[in-house]
Amino acid sequence: MFRITWFKVLSIFGVVLLGLLFALPNALPPQVRDALPDFLPKRTVVLGLDLQGGSHLLWEVDRKELTKTLTTQLRGDVRQSLWQENKIRHRLQVRKDGAVIVTITDPAKVEKAAEVLRKLARPVDVGFFATGVQRAEIDVERDGNRFILKFSETGLNARIRRAVEQAIEVIRRRLDELGMTEATIQQQGPERIIVQAPGMRDPSRLKKAIGQTARLTFQLLCDAQPQPGVTSQRPPAGCAAYPDTNNPNTVYWVKTARRATVEGADLVDAQPAFDGQTGEPIVTFRFNQKGALRFGRLTQANVGKPFAIILDNKVVSAPVIQSPILGGTGQISGRFSVEETKLLAVILRSGALPAKLTIVEERSVGPSLGSDSIRAGVTAAIVGLIAVLLFMLVTYGWFGIIADLALLANLGMLIGLLSLFGATLTLPGIAGIVLTLGMAVDSNVLVFERVREEARRGRSVLNALETGFSRAFATILDANITTLIAAVVLYGLGSGPVRGFAVTLGVGIVTTVFTAYTLTRLLVALWVRARRPRALPI
Repeated sequence: MFRITWFKVLSIFGVVLLGLLFALPNALPPQVRDALPDFLPKRTVVLGLDLQGGSHLLWEVDRKELTKTLTTQLRGDVRQSLWQENKIRHRLQVRKDGAVIVTITDPAKVEKAAEVLRKLARPVDVGFFATGVQRAEIDVERDGNRFILKFSETGLNARIRRAVEQAIEVIRRRLDELGMTEATIQQQGPERIIVQAPGMRDPSRLKKAIGQTARLTFQLLCDAQPQPGVTSQRPPAGCAAYPDTNNPNTVYWVKTARRATVEGADLVDAQPAFDGQTGEPIVTFRFNQKGALRFGRLTQANVGKPFAIILDNKVVSAPVIQSPILGGTGQISGRFSVEETKLLAVILRSGALPAKLTIVEERSVGPSLGSDSIRAGVTAAIVGLIAVLLFMLVTYGWFGIIADLALLANLGMLIGLLSLFGATLTLPGIAGIVLTLGMAVDSNVLVFERVREEARRGRSVLNALETGFSRAFATILDANITTLIAAVVLYGLGSGPVRGFAVTLGVGIVTTVFTAYTLTRLLVALWVRARRPRALPI
């Protein structure tokens, strides 16, 4: 324990000072914080809706509207698969419950039609943690030459899940454009989305921003493109300049002719996948009947030319048309990582929401309630901190001072990590901080009481300290791991304030284990090496 190296000392103190450095901006006035050099951290803990007031909206995917949209898409897919691709004559009828009834009028092609229609029933992964258990997205029933196709409950739930993912991405992009980067957007249940915008007093402005639909287009690039690094270049006639999503300094010149445009409203689906030949991550997409025809004409006439995927007037990707895409499906490749393909697929699907979002709950939180909450929370934290510091000082004397130093370092590192991650601090989050302080002291109490017990057994000072720290560590670790598991469960199953409590509690456990054991142990070791005590001061 007492064989410490300068590298270990500098490492431990360096971690503590780094945490305190990240926590420092929270104590500085905004004008001082803005004047700091760029290499210093400036991020602060974001105050949640309950602390600074703002707007709260709860949106829900309209299941009935989504079912109607999916039925329309299914009808178009059936017509395209049977007639346009296989020339199978048929009649279509749509029931009120959303089922599509297909009657094959060519007896010689009934079996072929059955094979084609069953291909539309794509599998959906419903296994626990995606273990590979699959069910059909569409139920297909056959009665002679008559087929009934209807989205299964599993398929409908999968589409609702995708719709919620798309809506969250659209909402996040909208709010980012408005500068509301502190807004909280999260899913609640299978069909609902919570949007909280701290500091925004006007819910109508928030509703207007969210209610807009992202516009996605597929457009050809112009033959001439701007030279990199050269500013003030004007696009040629018939072209418009669009910035790159990831790099605003990169500009593309895109053709503006209507005939060279395919709208994202015709996009049915987009999913991340892997190329069957090269194995590289790609994004596959699929259009409805109208979009497939337009996209087919566009790609057939422009093989070898690049086209731009434009979302909200920004270029998401600019791949080259390798071959005509006539079936309404295609893929986008471009040296993507797996995470990039997932994000791009969500962005592509965000072009047009598959169902209407309706407001279930709307409320505003006034700043007075927020200031009262801050005052009460901060008061509770200060009172709790002072009480804990005095208790340790009175109970353990000099060792109590060491524990108090570790406790203050723990609080600073906790605030620093929350600031680094851009976490949102809510009133339950403050409660999590107060609980963390108590747990940190509890760890020190375990160590010191074990040291006291070893000293009573007649061990020397060094032996008692060594044995007490080593044997208490297992207990400290077990207690904090069980609490960390509870924090993870709360974060996974909870929402809103419950998640805020879980985040501060989880981060606090990490800092507690570090400061209550590692930092305290180092401070005690430095004290022993400096004073060479013959008796323990506890």
